[in-house]
Amino acid sequence: MARLIIVTGPTGVGKTTYSLSLSKDIRAIRFSIDPWMQNLFSKDMTSLDYDWMIERVNRCYVQIWQVSEQILKLDSNVVLDLGFTTKEQRGHFAALAKGLDIEPEVHYLSAPKDVRKKRVEKRNLDKDPSVYAFEVTDFMFNFMEPKYEIPDEQELANGCVINT
Repeated sequence: MARLIIVTGPTGVGKTTYSLSLSKDIRAIRFSIDPWMQNLFSKDMTSLDYDWMIERVNRCYVQIWQVSEQILKLDSNVVLDLGFTTKEQRGHFAALAKGLDIEPEVHYLSAPKDVRKKRVEKRNLDKDPSVYAFEVTDFMFNFMEPKYEIPDEQELANGCVINT
């Protein structure tokens, strides 16, 4: 049976690294939002405008789901590394999966803020193309920090918590 895994966690927790490993382990197609945003919209972004950015993230979500749905209907696995900052975003994809009779799995990654901050700094320096799409500045890190909504027990009923 096909699996849809929704990977979530705050900035710097290791979502992309985890998603890369998980997609290999379960033979899944992985979608990561950062390269989509970088390739499609970074040249058009003149400032860090959350509303502007989210509108474009949502455009990507539509396209990503259209391909994910085809993959899932072929009884193959999909890992979504799309940030999923809010419960609403995660719930939207969970509902789409349930519409295909697939019980989505939410994998919540957790790590202390200071650890995540150091990881971001290291990623910015290393620029490893497998996990680096763009520089995450201190301003961006701090801007996104209060926006992240931790999944509740209901969201995690068919998922897991992973301390990274």
